[in-house]
Order: sequence, then C-alpha cells, then structure tokens
Amino acid sequence: MGISKSEYVTQMEKCKESLYRIAYSYMNNQTLAMDALDEAIYKGYLNRKKLKNTDFFKTWLTRIVINECLQMLRKRKREILIDQIPEEATEEYDRLPMKEAIRKLSEDLSNIIYLRFYGRYTLAETAVILELPPGTVATRERRALTLLRLELEE
Repeated sequence: MGISKSEYVTQMEKCKESLYRIAYSYMNNQTLAMDALDEAIYKGYLNRKKLKNTDFFKTWLTRIVINECLQMLRKRKREILIDQIPEEATEEYDRLPMKEAIRKLSEDLSNIIYLRFYGRYTLAETAVILELPPGTVATRERRALTLLRLELEE
C-alpha cells in the first residue's frame, strides 16, 4: 500500500502549481503560501505509505495543503490585515476587493470558493476534498457566490 518515493515526487510535481494557488488563496502572501506548501509536501511525503488509493493522490495532497494553511492561520490567530496589499496581483481574482469579500465569508463557504475558483477543482472533486455530498457543495457555492455579488455591489 502507499506510494513509492519516486512516484510521490512525480505526482506531486504534476499538481504543484494547483496546490500553490490554493495555498496562496488561503494565505494571501507568497512567502506564507510557499511555507505552507513546503510543509504540506513534506508531511505528504512522510505519510505517503498511508495513501490507500493512488488515484486520489491529488485530492489527498490538496487536503493536506488546506489543513496546513488552516493550521498556520490559527497559529497566526488570523491576523491577516484587510488593507494589506497583495504582493502580486497577476489575475483578476487577486484584486483586493474580491479577497476582502471572500475573507468575510464563513469558512465553509470560503473553502468552496478557494477550491472551485482558485484551485480550479470540479464540483465532484471539491466534494471529495471537503468530504461533503456534491449537493451540499453546490448549495454552498451558490450561497457564497450570492453573498460575494452582494458584497461587491456595495
């Protein structure tokens, strides 16, 4: 069971960019995102033997990245300043008003936004990662998008 060292590295390299986008969406800072990603990759490597089905490697490692980001945020006591200017705003969703609006959402709604739009996961993949029924994910996504629209219209 598990995954070999070389297969771990190969699979991790394939999904590293997507994992970084997720880490960045949580941390809102390049350095913190890289720290979270590095730590998650290391933890995944140490626990690679626990992976029961290698078909779910990306989902499994994504969950580790999310958990590491949330743990780092808890340690920092969520002292992310709203008026902090992002280090780089290369894509449309990196604009500060959008980030501020997402931060105002509850964690269960923001997790779905991060995975669906930053991580570019499908509805089904998001449901597996968050261990929720697909219908719940769809409902929460609609609710989150409605709240974001209202927030950004103001």
